[in-house]
Amino acid sequence: MRGVNVGPQLLGAGVSSKRSPFDPSPFRSPKMADLAFVVTVLAAFALVALVAKGVTKL
Repeated sequence: MRGVNVGPQLLGAGVSSKRSPFDPSPFRSPKMADLAFVVTVLAAFALVALVAKGVTKL
């Protein structure tokens, strides 16, 4: 069946072979991503500690 238009290919449509789904594009290296994670977790714990301190004063 040559010449029959079956439409766009479903597999690979819109997928670039150059980028990986695990490409750390916002960060230059996994070490920077780890550092950002640690800083975020520490900030979250500090916020929880402040909230807990405020609740105990009530």
